[in-house]
Amino acid sequence: MSRFIEIVEVGPRDGLQNEKTVLDVGQKLDFIRRLDAAGARRMEVVSFVNPNRVPQMAGAEEVMADLSPDTRLSRIGLVLNMRGWERAVASGCDEANVVVCASDGFGIRNQGASVDEQIAAMHGIAERRATGGGPPISVTFSVAFGCPFDGEVPEDRVVSLAREAANAKVAEIALADTIGVADPWTVRRRVEAVRAVIGDTPLRLHFHDTRNTGLANAFAGVEAGVSILDASCGGLGGCPFAPEATGNIGTEDLVYMLERAGFETGYDLGALIETAKWMSGVLNKPIAASVSRAGVFPQ
Repeated sequence: MSRFIEIVEVGPRDGLQNEKTVLDVGQKLDFIRRLDAAGARRMEVVSFVNPNRVPQMAGAEEVMADLSPDTRLSRIGLVLNMRGWERAVASGCDEANVVVCASDGFGIRNQGASVDEQIAAMHGIAERRATGGGPPISVTFSVAFGCPFDGEVPEDRVVSLAREAANAKVAEIALADTIGVADPWTVRRRVEAVRAVIGDTPLRLHFHDTRNTGLANAFAGVEAGVSILDASCGGLGGCPFAPEATGNIGTEDLVYMLERAGFETGYDLGALIETAKWMSGVLNKPIAASVSRAGVFPQ
């Protein structure tokens, strides 16, 4: 248990998109820079969605304009469609994370498009990048373990979608438990099934802790051979279009668990805790992540 586990910090995007308190550009930049100083090397810093639908994500271009390119930090922008891709390219993102919903029910409510329409958009973005250039593309399949509207999402559908993304030659594929319904055994089976069809394409996992299974699911993913996981400092997160959605697994919780077991993450746990406590004050709400409340061990 000494291999490196890459943790992609999603606090500035997923962590903030469901908060009642809307941060201004300066506060978002402060959050990003604190996370950078804490060791984040890949980070979802902005989301190129319609700010009328998700006002928490307004100011994406302004945030990117103030984040000069840094050889240490890969600045990821989330995109849903071609318009989002064009904004990400124009803003100079280092990576674009294209989200495709694994169910029609969630896709219509979250993105106003069916699964088939989103897959077509993904292929269109991949083709545009191939001919016109742009940052590497990752594809995240949301509600890959269950949908709040359509219920269970079959494994064969997730496998089929992952095969589509691999055929599009994307740089990375992610499975997201958007509403926190997965269990460790399902995670292992789904990881094995997806890896069987995506070849050498790296696989990333994204877990929410809605039902207190997030860290157990992360453990299952690591045991199944996955070495890239999303997390959000303080355990912030949720989706505006998923009822009762709660936060991602806390970055500090994941770092503590992994490093106590002997894995390497490259994060400064103390700096993560301080950042989570600072953000608690900014948002005027308690910290969700356990390690920031209980402290590290040994002291």
